[in-house]
Amino acid sequence: MSAFQINLNPLKEPLGFIKILEWFASIFAFATCGGFKGKTEIQVNCPAKVGGNKNQTLTATFGYPFRLNQASFHTPPNVNVCEVNWEKQYLIGDYSSSAQFYVTFAVFVFLYCIAALLLYVGYTNLYRDSRKLPMIDFIVTLVATFLWLVSSSAWAKALTDIKVASGHRIIEELEPCSSGVSCYFVSVTSMGSLNVSVIFGFLNMILWGGNAWFVYKETSLHSPSNTSASHSQGGVPPTSGM
Repeated sequence: MSAFQINLNPLKEPLGFIKILEWFASIFAFATCGGFKGKTEIQVNCPAKVGGNKNQTLTATFGYPFRLNQASFHTPPNVNVCEVNWEKQYLIGDYSSSAQFYVTFAVFVFLYCIAALLLYVGYTNLYRDSRKLPMIDFIVTLVATFLWLVSSSAWAKALTDIKVASGHRIIEELEPCSSGVSCYFVSVTSMGSLNVSVIFGFLNMILWGGNAWFVYKETSLHSPSNTSASHSQGGVPPTSGM
């Protein structure tokens, strides 16, 4: 086992520099998605024959992991709105599987980048003298590229559905709003940070796909050992003392 020795030269090469970019991009990916908090607001107007306060604004809060079917509407404290139990009125849809897969994978990538950078910088000779470590790195890079594509695509589709489910369409899904209570959509929190998370997902895919070439160059597939090269040329390894 080679001793730990810091060598910053790999960070000046594409292999290490792109790994740093992948590390930063993974942070933005899971932070912009996992840290989101939002709300949907509607205004209700009770019919004349129904008691309770009129023209009240109701709010349903939601966030990661986006189980919208558990996000109910809340009324102001101690206020009866149209004699309806709004606590039992929920948003529509459960998008936790796509969101959690995306965030969990981004966290694993973040941790792998730290381990890889530690190997590049602290055990440079061990990495480049080994046949297995670069090959493992190459396989992980290919798998990560594919999973970034899958997770980002799934999350992009889920985000589109979340925007629909928390927008104007919610009025059509609420039972009281089709039973005499006049409901009006007011607003929903901007989801710009979630759009950014999708962008960073596909950016990660591009980074990992591009880095695959530089990792491949470190493997024995691209740089066979001197022994293998001499045999492939039909030569005999030189004798000692030459």
